[in-house]
Amino acid sequence: MTDPLRLHYAPDNASLCVRLALEEQGLPYETVLVDRTRQGQKTPAYLALNPNGLIPVLETPHGPLFETGAILMWLSDAYGGLMPAPDAPDRAHAVQWLFWLANTLHPALRLLFYPDQHIDDAAPALRQKTRARLCDMLALLDAAPNAAWLDTNAPSAHGCYLGPMLRWMRIYGGETGWCDLASYPRLYHFALRAENRPAVRRAAVSEGLGPTPFSAPTLPNPPEGRPI
Repeated sequence: MTDPLRLHYAPDNASLCVRLALEEQGLPYETVLVDRTRQGQKTPAYLALNPNGLIPVLETPHGPLFETGAILMWLSDAYGGLMPAPDAPDRAHAVQWLFWLANTLHPALRLLFYPDQHIDDAAPALRQKTRARLCDMLALLDAAPNAAWLDTNAPSAHGCYLGPMLRWMRIYGGETGWCDLASYPRLYHFALRAENRPAVRRAAVSEGLGPTPFSAPTLPNPPEGRPI
Protein backbone atom coordinates (compact mmCIF):
# COMPACT_ATOMS: atom_id res chain seq x y z
CA MET A 1 0.00 0.00 0.00
CA THR A 2 1.93 3.01 -1.26
CA ASP A 3 -0.80 5.51 -2.08
CA PRO A 4 -1.02 8.31 0.50
CA LEU A 5 -3.71 8.15 3.15
CA ARG A 6 -5.89 11.25 3.26
CA LEU A 7 -7.75 12.23 6.43
CA HIS A 8 -10.78 14.50 6.12
CA TYR A 9 -10.92 16.19 9.50
CA ALA A 10 -12.13 19.05 11.64
CA PRO A 11 -10.20 20.11 14.75
CA ASP A 12 -11.14 18.26 17.94
CA ASN A 13 -13.69 16.09 16.15
CA ALA A 14 -13.79 12.30 15.89
CA SER A 15 -11.11 12.62 13.22
CA LEU A 16 -8.72 13.30 16.09
CA CYS A 17 -8.92 9.60 17.02
CA VAL A 18 -7.78 8.66 13.52
CA ARG A 19 -5.04 11.30 13.47
CA LEU A 20 -3.71 9.84 16.72
CA ALA A 21 -3.61 6.36 15.21
CA LEU A 22 -1.82 7.59 12.09
CA GLU A 23 0.73 9.40 14.23
CA GLU A 24 1.24 6.38 16.49
CA GLN A 25 1.85 4.16 13.47
CA GLY A 26 4.22 6.68 11.88
CA LEU A 27 2.28 6.59 8.63
CA PRO A 28 2.54 9.35 6.03
CA TYR A 29 -0.80 11.02 5.48
CA GLU A 30 -2.40 14.14 4.14
CA THR A 31 -5.17 16.15 5.78
CA VAL A 32 -8.16 17.85 4.23
CA LEU A 33 -9.95 20.38 6.44
CA VAL A 34 -13.73 20.03 6.58
CA ASP A 35 -15.14 23.47 7.33
CA ARG A 36 -17.95 22.81 9.80
CA THR A 37 -18.80 26.53 9.98
CA ARG A 38 -20.01 26.14 6.38
CA GLN A 39 -21.44 22.65 6.82
CA GLY A 40 -18.61 21.22 4.76
CA GLN A 41 -19.56 17.72 5.89
CA LYS A 42 -22.92 18.09 4.10
CA THR A 43 -21.63 19.08 0.67
CA PRO A 44 -22.19 16.73 -2.27
CA ALA A 45 -18.45 16.12 -2.59
CA TYR A 46 -18.15 15.05 1.04
CA LEU A 47 -21.35 13.00 1.00
CA ALA A 48 -19.88 11.05 -1.88
CA LEU A 49 -17.20 9.93 0.58
CA ASN A 50 -19.43 9.52 3.63
CA PRO A 51 -23.18 9.53 2.96
CA ASN A 52 -23.82 10.01 6.69
CA GLY A 53 -22.38 13.51 6.50
CA LEU A 54 -20.21 12.92 9.54
CA ILE A 55 -16.50 13.35 10.26
CA PRO A 56 -14.09 11.58 9.71
CA VAL A 57 -13.35 10.01 6.37
CA LEU A 58 -10.05 8.31 5.64
CA GLU A 59 -9.24 7.86 1.98
CA THR A 60 -7.26 4.64 1.52
CA PRO A 61 -5.86 2.67 -1.42
CA HIS A 62 -9.07 0.63 -1.24
CA GLY A 63 -11.42 3.61 -1.24
CA PRO A 64 -12.85 5.93 1.44
CA LEU A 65 -13.66 4.61 4.90
CA PHE A 66 -16.00 6.14 7.47
CA GLU A 67 -16.94 5.24 11.07
CA THR A 68 -14.18 5.93 13.57
CA GLY A 69 -14.01 2.44 15.05
CA ALA A 70 -13.93 0.80 11.63
CA ILE A 71 -11.10 3.07 10.49
CA LEU A 72 -9.08 2.31 13.63
CA MET A 73 -9.53 -1.43 13.16
CA TRP A 74 -8.61 -1.20 9.48
CA LEU A 75 -5.46 0.79 10.25
CA SER A 76 -4.39 -1.77 12.81
CA ASP A 77 -5.07 -4.74 10.55
CA ALA A 78 -3.46 -3.09 7.53
CA TYR A 79 -0.36 -1.63 9.18
CA GLY A 80 -0.17 -3.32 12.59
CA GLY A 81 0.58 -2.14 16.08
CA LEU A 82 -2.75 -0.98 17.51
CA MET A 83 -4.67 -4.21 18.15
CA PRO A 84 -3.90 -7.91 18.48
CA ALA A 85 -3.68 -9.75 15.16
CA PRO A 86 -6.92 -11.38 13.94
CA ASP A 87 -5.72 -14.84 15.03
CA ALA A 88 -4.34 -13.76 18.43
CA PRO A 89 -5.98 -15.21 21.57
CA ASP A 90 -6.76 -11.77 23.01
CA ARG A 91 -8.26 -10.42 19.77
CA ALA A 92 -11.86 -11.09 20.84
CA HIS A 93 -11.61 -8.95 23.97
CA ALA A 94 -9.85 -6.21 22.02
CA VAL A 95 -12.66 -6.14 19.47
CA GLN A 96 -15.21 -6.21 22.30
CA TRP A 97 -13.86 -3.06 23.91
CA LEU A 98 -13.39 -1.24 20.61
CA PHE A 99 -17.06 -1.89 19.82
CA TRP A 100 -18.01 -0.73 23.34
CA LEU A 101 -16.22 2.56 22.75
CA ALA A 102 -17.90 2.97 19.37
CA ASN A 103 -21.39 1.68 20.20
CA THR A 104 -21.86 2.63 23.86
CA LEU A 105 -19.62 5.47 25.02
CA HIS A 106 -19.46 7.52 21.82
CA PRO A 107 -23.25 7.56 21.18
CA ALA A 108 -23.82 8.72 24.76
CA LEU A 109 -21.49 11.63 24.11
CA ARG A 110 -23.44 12.53 21.00
CA LEU A 111 -26.59 12.67 23.14
CA LEU A 112 -24.79 15.05 25.48
CA PHE A 113 -23.50 17.29 22.69
CA TYR A 114 -26.50 17.26 20.35
CA PRO A 115 -29.68 16.69 22.38
CA ASP A 116 -31.67 18.78 19.89
CA GLN A 117 -31.11 16.04 17.30
CA HIS A 118 -33.03 13.61 19.51
CA ILE A 119 -35.66 15.60 21.40
CA ASP A 120 -37.54 18.87 20.86
CA ASP A 121 -38.13 19.72 24.52
CA ALA A 122 -36.43 19.06 27.85
CA ALA A 123 -32.88 19.02 26.42
CA PRO A 124 -31.46 19.97 29.87
CA ALA A 125 -33.12 16.90 31.40
CA LEU A 126 -31.71 14.69 28.66
CA ARG A 127 -28.23 16.08 29.28
CA GLN A 128 -28.58 15.52 33.03
CA LYS A 129 -29.60 11.89 32.54
CA THR A 130 -26.82 11.39 30.00
CA ARG A 131 -24.18 12.73 32.38
CA ALA A 132 -25.33 10.23 35.00
CA ARG A 133 -25.14 7.42 32.43
CA LEU A 134 -21.66 8.52 31.41
CA CYS A 135 -20.50 8.41 35.03
CA ASP A 136 -21.73 4.82 35.21
CA MET A 137 -19.90 3.99 31.98
CA LEU A 138 -16.66 5.50 33.26
CA ALA A 139 -16.94 3.52 36.49
CA LEU A 140 -17.53 0.34 34.49
CA LEU A 141 -14.52 0.98 32.29
CA ASP A 142 -12.33 1.94 35.24
CA ALA A 143 -12.96 -1.51 36.73
CA ALA A 144 -13.02 -3.44 33.45
CA PRO A 145 -11.29 -6.80 33.17
CA ASN A 146 -9.66 -7.83 29.90
CA ALA A 147 -8.80 -4.20 29.09
CA ALA A 148 -5.03 -4.27 29.46
CA TRP A 149 -4.76 -1.42 26.95
CA LEU A 150 -5.76 0.91 29.80
CA ASP A 151 -2.66 0.01 31.82
CA THR A 152 0.14 0.01 29.28
CA ASN A 153 2.41 2.59 27.72
CA ALA A 154 1.95 0.97 24.33
CA PRO A 155 -0.31 2.66 21.77
CA SER A 156 -3.65 1.08 20.95
CA ALA A 157 -6.70 1.71 18.81
CA HIS A 158 -8.65 1.88 22.07
CA GLY A 159 -6.41 4.56 23.52
CA CYS A 160 -6.66 6.61 20.33
CA TYR A 161 -10.45 6.48 20.69
CA LEU A 162 -10.78 6.88 24.46
CA GLY A 163 -8.37 9.78 25.01
CA PRO A 164 -10.35 12.26 22.90
CA MET A 165 -13.65 11.13 24.42
CA LEU A 166 -12.34 11.72 27.95
CA ARG A 167 -11.41 15.17 26.71
CA TRP A 168 -14.67 16.06 24.98
CA MET A 169 -17.01 15.13 27.80
CA ARG A 170 -15.34 17.67 30.07
CA ILE A 171 -15.29 20.71 27.77
CA TYR A 172 -18.35 20.36 25.52
CA GLY A 173 -22.06 19.80 26.03
CA GLY A 174 -23.04 22.52 28.47
CA GLU A 175 -21.81 22.08 32.05
CA THR A 176 -18.09 21.42 32.33
CA GLY A 177 -17.50 20.61 36.00
CA TRP A 178 -19.60 17.47 36.33
CA CYS A 179 -16.87 14.90 35.54
CA ASP A 180 -13.85 14.61 37.84
CA LEU A 181 -11.52 12.22 36.06
CA ALA A 182 -9.51 11.75 39.26
CA SER A 183 -12.53 9.83 40.59
CA TYR A 184 -11.58 7.11 38.10
CA PRO A 185 -7.91 6.44 38.97
CA ARG A 186 -7.27 3.93 36.20
CA LEU A 187 -8.67 6.27 33.55
CA TYR A 188 -6.85 9.26 35.02
CA HIS A 189 -3.48 7.50 34.87
CA PHE A 190 -4.28 6.32 31.36
CA ALA A 191 -4.87 9.96 30.37
CA LEU A 192 -1.58 11.09 31.93
CA ARG A 193 0.41 8.38 30.17
CA ALA A 194 -1.29 8.86 26.82
CA GLU A 195 -0.89 12.62 26.55
CA ASN A 196 2.86 12.32 27.13
CA ARG A 197 3.35 10.05 24.13
CA PRO A 198 5.23 11.82 21.30
CA ALA A 199 2.49 10.95 18.80
CA VAL A 200 -0.17 12.52 20.99
CA ARG A 201 1.91 15.64 21.49
CA ARG A 202 2.29 16.00 17.73
CA ALA A 203 -1.46 15.62 17.20
CA ALA A 204 -2.15 18.11 19.99
CA VAL A 205 0.05 20.70 18.31
CA SER A 206 -1.62 20.06 14.94
CA GLU A 207 -5.08 20.72 16.40
CA GLY A 208 -4.23 23.28 19.10
CA LEU A 209 -5.23 21.11 22.06
CA GLY A 210 -2.75 22.36 24.64
CA PRO A 211 -0.22 20.42 26.75
CA THR A 212 -2.69 18.33 28.80
CA PRO A 213 -5.39 17.42 26.28
CA PHE A 214 -6.74 14.38 28.15
CA SER A 215 -6.00 14.87 31.85
CA ALA A 216 -6.87 18.59 32.10
CA PRO A 217 -8.41 19.62 28.77
CA THR A 218 -9.10 23.17 27.65
CA LEU A 219 -10.93 24.47 24.59
CA PRO A 220 -8.77 24.14 21.48
CA ASN A 221 -7.04 26.88 19.57
CA PRO A 222 -6.44 25.16 16.24
CA PRO A 223 -4.17 26.63 13.57
CA GLU A 224 -6.92 26.10 10.99
CA GLY A 225 -10.65 25.51 11.14
CA ARG A 226 -12.97 25.41 14.13
CA PRO A 227 -14.15 22.40 16.17
CA ILE A 228 -17.86 23.25 15.82
